Amino acid sequence: MEKTSTDAFPFTMNSSEKQETVCIFGTGDFGRSLALKMLQCGYSIVFGSRNPQKSSLLPNGAEVLSYSEAARKSDIIIIAVHREHYGFLTELTEVLKGKTLVDISNNLKINQYPESNAEYLAQLVPGAHVVKAFNTISAWALQSGALDANRQATAKREDPFSTSTAWLSDSYVALGILGFFLFVLLGITSLPSVSNTVNWREFRFVQSKLGYLTLILCTAHTMVYGGKRFLSPSSLIWYLPSAYVIALIIPCIVLVIKFVLVLPCIDKTLTRIRQGWERNAKPTLNGERYLKQSSVHLDSEL
Repeated sequence: MEKTSTDAFPFTMNSSEKQETVCIFGTGDFGRSLALKMLQCGYSIVFGSRNPQKSSLLPNGAEVLSYSEAARKSDIIIIAVHREHYGFLTELTEVLKGKTLVDISNNLKINQYPESNAEYLAQLVPGAHVVKAFNTISAWALQSGALDANRQATAKREDPFSTSTAWLSDSYVALGILGFFLFVLLGITSLPSVSNTVNWREFRFVQSKLGYLTLILCTAHTMVYGGKRFLSPSSLIWYLPSAYVIALIIPCIVLVIKFVLVLPCIDKTLTRIRQGWERNAKPTLNGERYLKQSSVHLDSEL
């Protein structure tokens, strides 16, 4: 039966000379992954399998033989099978005598067996030297290699104490804390039991002045969060902006309108309108006196 193989991409530090042969009992995920890495490091790999003709998806350059034939070709044998299948090793006691057996297995539960897997392996093959290794490495970590996330983080690490971007993090946290504090203050003053204890000037100051200040702080907090990605085309997914960008639309519109309304040329006119001024109005004498009194009253209240 023709075997399907995977390519072994060499490391940059691959040795030009072949090293000693290593035997691996088992053609599962971990056995194949470990063999691939060892082939990339220059080792010769021979697999021991109960069905050599049916073994597939093995790395290029690896040989597949029966257990006894594979064990004769190497002094180091890696046992990449579960403990439940160690029984076949008793038939290879003479072949494995004096060889080094590497146990890579882990039990599914703590204290699942009275002895460890390595001790059990030493009891089955008393003439071999049993060691424990590779049991803290997953097949996924071996397969992913340089594409693993932890290696990417190491290759692209940045200085956490860099002063060029540290102020962004500090500003983001400070604006968020201040905005949240004022937001809670606005919520408390909106309670009927609290609003009834303050006069209208205090209530207007909290709801108007502090309200806009809270909106400015929270909007700035979100803008600092985006940073350089705020209007970057590369951050758009499916040509749609991020959620924090969409959330800024209404606050920014409100702040722009408020900025326009507080301009002196507009604010002065709005103030006169609030005081009762009308364009091209011809009030009577009593009306003028009433408007003046209303204006004085409003000025005194403000």
